[in-house]
Amino acid sequence: MDVYAIRHGETAWSLSGQHTGTTDISLTDNGRRLAERLAPVLAKKAFALVLVSPRQRARETCELAHLGARAVIDPDLAEWNYGEYEGLTSQQIRERAPGWLLFRDGCPGGETPGDVGARADRVIARVRDVDGNVALFAHGHILRVLGARWMRPAGERGTAFPARHRHVVRARSLSGDTGHQDLGTAPLSKGPSRKLSSAVLTPVRATDQAASATMIG
Repeated sequence: MDVYAIRHGETAWSLSGQHTGTTDISLTDNGRRLAERLAPVLAKKAFALVLVSPRQRARETCELAHLGARAVIDPDLAEWNYGEYEGLTSQQIRERAPGWLLFRDGCPGGETPGDVGARADRVIARVRDVDGNVALFAHGHILRVLGARWMRPAGERGTAFPARHRHVVRARSLSGDTGHQDLGTAPLSKGPSRKLSSAVLTPVRATDQAASATMIG
């Protein structure tokens, strides 16, 4: 099993650094062009399941990658609800709340880290029942949470992946004019905490009960 975690293409707010949760914004022309580059890459894979966030930017990316006809909308893949911080940059948020960290503090009027973690766990449980490759079209922060919880021990996450699955996590970036840019690989084995390359901000603990996941975004 391989799971491809694909972040949506560029939007006006991703360019400006504004937190985009519930705002249903479309892709830029450049975002659409980059999303189209996914099609020949993903065409080489056979997918048993394609899940997509209900947000327009994720669905558009999925369509441009030629997987829209097979996609199933999963509300649990929606981006973090930023509440009062919707549309603000990190600098603007920290002017209001010095020292703020999304993965620790969450957002007033929006979701807590626990809320988003619970959604990620439901996606993991759904994916784990699939016999074959899976594509997830979603957003930066929910995919980071999903990747982090993916590699937590079963006792902490509440779900486990059969040991038969391959023990490697790959991370890729879809940004700028470079198209697909590899960020590195992180083999999974018993041992100290690791990070999912530079794509995941939350430290994760390695386990030998994990499938292979690729993050594109």
